[in-house]
Amino acid sequence: MSNNVIQDTNHQSATRQQLAEFWFYFSESKTAVVGLAFMVGVILLAVFADVVAPHDPSEQFRDFLEVPPAWSEGGSSQFLLGTDYAGRDMLSRIIHGSQLSLVAGGIVILICLSSGIVIGLAAAYFRGIVETLIMRVMDTILSVPGLLMALVLVAILGPGLINAMIAISITYMPYFVRLTRASAISEGSREYVVASRVAGAGRLRIMFITILPNCMAPLIVQATLSFSTAILDTAALGFLGMGAQPPQPEWGTLIAENRDLMLSAPWTVTFPGLAILLAVLAINLLGDGLRDALDPRLKRS
Repeated sequence: MSNNVIQDTNHQSATRQQLAEFWFYFSESKTAVVGLAFMVGVILLAVFADVVAPHDPSEQFRDFLEVPPAWSEGGSSQFLLGTDYAGRDMLSRIIHGSQLSLVAGGIVILICLSSGIVIGLAAAYFRGIVETLIMRVMDTILSVPGLLMALVLVAILGPGLINAMIAISITYMPYFVRLTRASAISEGSREYVVASRVAGAGRLRIMFITILPNCMAPLIVQATLSFSTAILDTAALGFLGMGAQPPQPEWGTLIAENRDLMLSAPWTVTFPGLAILLAVLAINLLGDGLRDALDPRLKRS
């Protein structure tokens, strides 16, 4: 019993040491820390949108149509970022839009990561005709521009946020499949994998218990960076009318439904655009920091 306690203590100590080492290398990049702090703030805004938003995102104030931001002439302190053509508060719609944008990006990455891992491990482990068939399908998907393929798929499936997420997931999947396959092939020749085979471990155990944990670092970085492009593509499909549909306050849809007001009420498209810009920039900075912290080749001796 005492040996088990000692082993658990040593394991916890090693885990704390690894986390401390990770944070040391991650925090060396001040921009990555800023990106992390910004994204934590955005996530908290999305989670508590109903509490933080000053108004209901669909509520229309007919006496305050196209009111400019509070600091501009003619603005009102009741609407800090102004209102749109229907008198809806822009700040509230942007805050609630963060829910849809983050959830859509997160679901896309979850689908890509889970399916990419399974398919990539299968290609790396079985090789032969299975690997050839999988990789040719992935190459075919990659041969078509991602947004164009997403548009075609949404046109087939029908416009809507769920179909947009499915389409974007299909276009991103090859990156995760190829990365998982390459990492798994590299790890498959190492001694600990050979030892597991000699010890009689089954295929699934070798693939998911032995090899996969050692392939996760590059996949985490890829998932983080793809998260930002997933938000961008979701907004692009929403802007083109193929993603989230009005009155859903998704960031791309907000720009689309107010694009006719670009000259008369520029704040209705500027602030949703800034929300997309800042979120994508923060995620990219965070991804760069994760890459530096997780890639041993980039760590200083």
